[in-house]
Amino acid sequence: MNKVDILIAGGDQRQLYCAQQLSGDFGAAIMGFDDEYMTDDITVEKADKSSGRHYDCAVLPIVPFDHGDQLNTPCSSSPISAGEVRAMLRPDAVIFAGKADEHLRKAFSGLEICEYLKCEELVLKNAVPTAEGVVQIALEELPVTLNGLKVLVVGMGRCGSIIATLLRSFGADVTAAVRSENGSAKARIVGVKAVRTEDMGTDYGLVINTAPSLVFDRETLSGFRRDTLFIDIASKPGGVDMEAARELGIKAVWALGIPGRTAPVTSGRIIAETVAEKLAERRSAQ
Repeated sequence: MNKVDILIAGGDQRQLYCAQQLSGDFGAAIMGFDDEYMTDDITVEKADKSSGRHYDCAVLPIVPFDHGDQLNTPCSSSPISAGEVRAMLRPDAVIFAGKADEHLRKAFSGLEICEYLKCEELVLKNAVPTAEGVVQIALEELPVTLNGLKVLVVGMGRCGSIIATLLRSFGADVTAAVRSENGSAKARIVGVKAVRTEDMGTDYGLVINTAPSLVFDRETLSGFRRDTLFIDIASKPGGVDMEAARELGIKAVWALGIPGRTAPVTSGRIIAETVAEKLAERRSAQ
């Protein structure tokens, strides 16, 4: 058993399965989950604030805070404050969080913070469940098959490339909208057509945006058919003007955090693997 003690605090079911994975090699405990979420396959102990046990690191949610000083705890009926977590940590503890803003840095000032969403290995591993989740949403929302459907994928990054490949395997007619020759090259590699974003056209039944900037404003959206489905997986502020889409009668889904909703077990294991790798790197550097 590894001597490192890890506290997994708050978050959705991804964090629960992250804790289960980590418990195989570390001393792990969880807080922020009501009993109804503790299924038979979860054997991690619950953290006891009164036990006096202190942890070497804490794994916080993808988005750490819900509001104010309260951690994001959608699976708990009781709030958890940053102060409660900090009181259970050792003075030299490490904080793992998906994203770290000034609020988090202030709450855990003086402690090392690792933003696991910035870890390349996690991003790459997460691309597959993200792509599968996008396809799942499309299958649920569309009244037609993907086979033969004209689809536009905006952006040929990690997720965009895998999404295009997966849609192509369904027989969809996929076009990639790109801004550079690098994007065009990636489109050719995965076997789909490429157009410049400014020349992407509007004749599509499904549009998937991965670009982290506004691509589909009101004027652009107005050129699309009303039966076109938009799925936006870009982080805030997103790439689709959702209000404009709604007013124009266009169905648009802002699908944030797809892996946590469609593949929490896989996503949780990926977070756990990243945490374990970072702890190993930290130990070898000491």
